[in-house]
Amino acid sequence: MNINERRLVVVSNRLPIVIGQDEDRWTIGPGSGGLVTALAPVCRARHGLWIGWPGCGEGPPLDELFATFGAEQGYRLSAVPLSEEEEDRYYRGFSNEALWPLFHDLLGHCSFVRENWETYLEVNRRFAQVVAGEAQDNDFIWIHDYQLSMVGAQLRQMGLDQPLGFFLHIPFPSPDLLRRLPWNRELLKALLQYDLIGFQTVRDRRNFVNGVLALIPDVQVERRGRQHTRMRVGGRTVKVGHFPISIDFAEFNDLAKSEEVSDAAWYLHENLEGRQVVLGVDRLDYTKGIPQRFLAFERTLEKYPELRRNITLLQVVVPSRTQVPDYQNLKELLDQIAGRINARFGEPAWIPIHYVFRCLDRVQLLAHYRAAEIALVTPLRDGMNLVAKEYCASSVEANGVLILSEFAGAADQLGKNALLVNPYDLDATADALFRASQMPAEERRRRMVLLRGQVRRYDVHRWVRSFMSTLDGG
Repeated sequence: MNINERRLVVVSNRLPIVIGQDEDRWTIGPGSGGLVTALAPVCRARHGLWIGWPGCGEGPPLDELFATFGAEQGYRLSAVPLSEEEEDRYYRGFSNEALWPLFHDLLGHCSFVRENWETYLEVNRRFAQVVAGEAQDNDFIWIHDYQLSMVGAQLRQMGLDQPLGFFLHIPFPSPDLLRRLPWNRELLKALLQYDLIGFQTVRDRRNFVNGVLALIPDVQVERRGRQHTRMRVGGRTVKVGHFPISIDFAEFNDLAKSEEVSDAAWYLHENLEGRQVVLGVDRLDYTKGIPQRFLAFERTLEKYPELRRNITLLQVVVPSRTQVPDYQNLKELLDQIAGRINARFGEPAWIPIHYVFRCLDRVQLLAHYRAAEIALVTPLRDGMNLVAKEYCASSVEANGVLILSEFAGAADQLGKNALLVNPYDLDATADALFRASQMPAEERRRRMVLLRGQVRRYDVHRWVRSFMSTLDGG
């Protein structure tokens, strides 16, 4: 059966919903984010199913809310309930204290606790049981991200033979780093139970293939193609490909042109008194390189004093995992660095760093993108980094400059027309900031037009089509 004729079953850690309470009435609505944007229309077209943790306890009447959602959105939801202890050990303990830092090349943040690994296995088994209970013969089951890497193997043990796809949204580590994980072979063997394993970049795909060849005996590479590698595993063929995720270009472009966003962008820039705005937008996370960004901006003001009073760093940090000690410490560090730099260089009419710790709604986010002459996107490591693509799609006047970390997956696609930097090299990042601030309008426009064209051509809908056609093809 052609893959496009199968029902789509999406499995992710969280369901694509927001459950709230309006006085005494429970409410449900669609969530936001790239994955929802990409897969909700496909689920709707195929009367599909989305399985995941609902993000709440036993209070809300889920059956009633899911029925309402299904009638409105055109696809069904199925919940995987988790206790607080399971959430703590599976999600925070193993997914985010072992896999997340390891896969982002930040070994010093790793904590490998056997009890957390065992809970991770148990929760993955719970997800697999829910999938198996809902699965139909004509399904294509697409499992997402590092929290659920073992689900495919559990499904195979339960006897399911439907096509299974897996996409990893974060980087995949080199074989040398992967060896540090005490359960590296179990992880790799489980991943090899999928029919297609998708990564963000060629490097991630290569790291996985090399890790398998180094650690798992009796696996052969049948063919290395441009888009995917075919591996032979116990009589089965597994495809391993790279599929850089993207955004809905048209959605960002159209909303960025709206009067509401234009007015908000004008107001934002007026409040910063016409200076060039350097924008950072990041979730609070140690992989995003925000302390290094602050220090690079400080180095810029040291090396290029003519930029003082003429440039401002507007850094938006979205709260995340604020109860976790590592993240609390990061928040305190950012407060200290920003305060010190502003005390050192600030003047009555000029504050070097405007540091905002809060969420932005969609209009305000796009207004920030439109108001900024320079985007400073400098993660220490990132699977893709969609902020870089959102900035380009929102730069409808094509007058912005993208400074991008070479360690972001987006650098593979956007690096030619962005200014690439090593975020650990403060002097080189300062030089890039100076170059961006002095870049002639013609060069800015040429680079941004090419960047926007790249994001437009390789949008999130192409990502879905590419993954599915690879699973279906030879």
